[in-house]
Amino acid sequence: MNMSTSEPQRANGLLTFDWPLRVYYEDTDAGGIVFYANYLKFFERARTEWLRACGIDQRALAESDGVLFVVKRTALEYSAPARLDDVIHVMSRIERIGRASVDFHQEAWRDGTLLACGDIKVASVSAGAIRPVGIPASVLEGLRRGPQKSVSGNASTMAMPAPFKSSCSEKPM
Repeated sequence: MNMSTSEPQRANGLLTFDWPLRVYYEDTDAGGIVFYANYLKFFERARTEWLRACGIDQRALAESDGVLFVVKRTALEYSAPARLDDVIHVMSRIERIGRASVDFHQEAWRDGTLLACGDIKVASVSAGAIRPVGIPASVLEGLRRGPQKSVSGNASTMAMPAPFKSSCSEKPM
């Protein structure tokens, strides 16, 4: 299998990030399709790699600044199934950066077919009290700048998926 790299791309004027992954047996249900909750795991991996490509180390952030990112809200919509051994691309972009939260829009694609999309709000909290805290300035700078480096992927190189949808309830542009 060829290694790919995730490069930031522009879609609809917003910086997007493509994280490829392969569907494993452990990701599927008894019917042989990806279990619906596993898309949350796929989206989490893509957000983590997005942060890494922005130069943000979550472990170091927790240890040095006492700040964690936690998922506050999710809304997912499923459009088509993924199956064992499929290579999918999770496309991610930041919709909004607040004082203590970040709103992501994410989509999972296979060969130009939208599989699932989600809107995820991630909150910045103190590691000790798990209470909201402002996002550190260095992290805000990295988020606004966007991914500055490639991150080694774990799937074969594929053509880029179709353009992002504006929200889960709209059709792709």
